[in-house]
Amino acid sequence: MIGIIAGTGLEEIEDLQARRELRIATPYGPPSGPIRAGELAGVPVAFLTRHGCGHALPPHRINYRANLFALKQAGARRIVAVAAVGGITAGMRPGRLVVPSQLIDYTWGRDHTFSDGGASAVMHVDFTDPYCEPTRAVLLDAALAAGIDAARDGVYGATQGPRLETAAEITRMERDGCDIVGMTGMPEAALARELGIPYACCAVVANWAAGRSTGPITMETITAALAGGMADVMRLLSRAAPSLHAMS
Repeated sequence: MIGIIAGTGLEEIEDLQARRELRIATPYGPPSGPIRAGELAGVPVAFLTRHGCGHALPPHRINYRANLFALKQAGARRIVAVAAVGGITAGMRPGRLVVPSQLIDYTWGRDHTFSDGGASAVMHVDFTDPYCEPTRAVLLDAALAAGIDAARDGVYGATQGPRLETAAEITRMERDGCDIVGMTGMPEAALARELGIPYACCAVVANWAAGRSTGPITMETITAALAGGMADVMRLLSRAAPSLHAMS
């Protein structure tokens, strides 16, 4: 089963067939909501909305540990995380898809590991490359086949939220090497690594980041960019699903 974690702008997979809801309890509390299992392009998938029903959970309140644990319990053997991000560097324009290759974590105070002083030994997982390269390759090949202009690389900067960043913060992030900025990329990627689940991100640029836009960042412009971007995401996922399933 392929796990799909959906972020802002993607509340439902309309093409999900034979759907059913799975309510999974975890040792870490409840996940963001029920997992919707079904088939996409003939492939079994487990779909979870990261922010919960009605987009009620802000980034710092998401129970990332419960979400990842529940997806593993549901049978997910590979995860594609969909996220809305801001564009920092040239080319990361609103509406474009990005399959990031690296990330920098600026978050704080989140439950970021399953090694929290319990009975089991502490895990020191290698995180040199935070995203699964074979999964990234499938997503990029699917984008190319579908005629979707997706950036093949990029550094995702994960910030605390839910407020957007200042122009000075974005300038610092660009100096650090970030190409896009989001609020949910960590600890999600690290937790997947601890669970041994191959994980990759498919990001949709919703807006130019602070100081890079020509005016105030508004929900109207974000919504407009996400509408087309998420349509591309669904075309990409439908095309990539059989190859991802074969890998799992």
